[in-house]
Amino acid sequence: MDRIRKRNTLEQAWIKFMRFLVSYFPANSVRVMALRGCGFQVGNQVYIGPRLLLSTMNSDNSCRLIIGDRVSIGPGVTLVLSSDANHSRLTALFPPVRGSITLNQDAWIGTGVIILPNVEIGECAAIAAGAVVNRDIPGYTLAGGIPAKEIRKLSI
Repeated sequence: MDRIRKRNTLEQAWIKFMRFLVSYFPANSVRVMALRGCGFQVGNQVYIGPRLLLSTMNSDNSCRLIIGDRVSIGPGVTLVLSSDANHSRLTALFPPVRGSITLNQDAWIGTGVIILPNVEIGECAAIAAGAVVNRDIPGYTLAGGIPAKEIRKLSI
């Protein structure tokens, strides 16, 4: 496992700027470059739709995002790599979650999907628009709903 390293203020500002580009820049090539600029692993021929929201730490490198080749991510998708109640007393009941998301090659993530931490989407899996994915989805599967469940197997 990689050692967690705290980022300095300049690095944090850079990550924040890259995350802004990921969400709002009109050109896909710049959105992909910005994800790589955040330190995430992004394959070839990846499409990142506009308004991708990354919930992750700017202050350290504890969260990982891995996107395989030819992955397509629709508009308005949310990838939750970290989540916590911040300074609320609820933190005693709900400890912070830090994790990773892996989108294997040829996965298709529909519009408005939310993917929670520590989830892997299998090769050639498709996630229906508006789904909330809270567990791994096997390859060659169409999944949808809240929480996302297998709808059917895909044969290509």
